[in-house]
Amino acid sequence: MQIAITDVDARTKRVTLKGRLDVAAVEAIGVPFAAVTTTRKDIIVDMADVDFITSIGIRHLVIAAQNVTQGGGKLVLLWPSPNVADVLMVAGLEQLLFVAKSEEEARTVLGRAVDQ
Repeated sequence: MQIAITDVDARTKRVTLKGRLDVAAVEAIGVPFAAVTTTRKDIIVDMADVDFITSIGIRHLVIAAQNVTQGGGKLVLLWPSPNVADVLMVAGLEQLLFVAKSEEEARTVLGRAVDQ
């Protein structure tokens, strides 16, 4: 699993994930992902290149969303692959994890304009 963290604007960070979100991935990205989700900023998690997710990966996303919400922000999952989106839906997480299928939809969820 690869992770890249960039600033979108003063209030928003983008976390780009690539690979399988499984036990090994959680161990690899755990520290930087946890650090960014406690910064009191909105987070866009670009999941376009995540092709597989396990329960531990889902747990990691849920904890991240809770951390961001407690800090007054929002966490948006952007472009999850159909397989990953299906797993999240079957798990019943669409109420907790915002899923956006476009940059525009992510901006709408965050409630403001966000540069790409």
